[in-house]
Amino acid sequence: KASVNSFPQKSTKGSVVLGYVFRHLNLVEIDYFGLRYCDRSHQTYWLDPAKTLAEHKELINTGPPYTLYFGIKFYAEDPCKLKEEITRYQFFLQVKQDVLQGRLPCPINTAAQLGAYIIQSELGDYDPYKHTTGYVSEYRFVPDQKEELEDAIERIHKTLMGQVPAEAEVNYLGVAKSLEMYGVDLHPVYGENKSEYFLGLTPVGVVVYKNKKQVGKYFWPRITKVHFKETQFELRVLGKDCKETSFFFEARNKITCKHLWKCCVEHHMFFRVPENESNSLSRKFSKFGSIGYKHRYSGRTSLQMTRDPSVQLPRPDQCIERSRSKTYPKRTQQTGSKNVSQITINEENEGTTKIIAPSPVKSFKKMKNENSPETQRSKTSAPWEENGPQR
Repeated sequence: KASVNSFPQKSTKGSVVLGYVFRHLNLVEIDYFGLRYCDRSHQTYWLDPAKTLAEHKELINTGPPYTLYFGIKFYAEDPCKLKEEITRYQFFLQVKQDVLQGRLPCPINTAAQLGAYIIQSELGDYDPYKHTTGYVSEYRFVPDQKEELEDAIERIHKTLMGQVPAEAEVNYLGVAKSLEMYGVDLHPVYGENKSEYFLGLTPVGVVVYKNKKQVGKYFWPRITKVHFKETQFELRVLGKDCKETSFFFEARNKITCKHLWKCCVEHHMFFRVPENESNSLSRKFSKFGSIGYKHRYSGRTSLQMTRDPSVQLPRPDQCIERSRSKTYPKRTQQTGSKNVSQITINEENEGTTKIIAPSPVKSFKKMKNENSPETQRSKTSAPWEENGPQR
């Protein structure tokens, strides 16, 4: 989080502000990240590198000072393959927050494994003299955290001897990337007869949810058109028979519809395989020509980043300065059951993670509380159910 006050002028371009942040964080793989801000109506936006601050009307109306939040804009499909440790560390911090704030739900046995990697990264190897009973309870991992989870995390932490922070963080990302809602940016929409849907923008395509279930999935290479008019959003998809089908959705208002369209365009440009790639799908797609967006994504694409020869990564002798998590008073009263066997740790028998579907009713309520984009992402973009196990 950063407050922009005296440093830039209103004529300063977003790319300059972003450059300042990236230099401060010592990031080179910058195109995955962005700065998010919130308008007075609680709608969130990404800072556009190509526009001046004055052209971000929604931002200007909130300040000065102007508050922006650093975060992942495009989630790498496999964050373990990011080239630099500092980039993987920033992904680790973001995904850890996604789990804590309920945007990335996971089964309790997976949450225990993830929590153990966090503890290993922060505290190192288990030491019975330093890590006394209840030490895990000083940290927060998931919403509505229970003592059974903390006991399971402690058990797993004892098995992770020898893992340095970078190794624990890669292992964390290796587990998190397999969760169903990893990297999903959810947008509430309406379908036929005002039925409520969510469109999820992901590294591989657009996922459609209805009644807490996935009802459609369209991969980026097959999406031939993304369009909006007023409150109507159109997604045109190329089928296996080379015929196009258009899917229409209604947004709450024109502002949210344009925001959905812009996010979809940028995800499409970032993740879609270029037309000149030598595969049959791209050759089929190429005859449809350019998609013809009015909005242009100005950064590098995912493929360009992996093939960019201009910067030799990882840079040698990089020193990563890690920050400590917020801690809380240790749990003193044993309120939960000590029967840890309820939590299965065997990852091979985990099965498929079930999605905790968004609650569309909650998503359309006007938020009266905190104006933070992070809060908005946890409530409006992904309003998970607050009660019951996150399975």
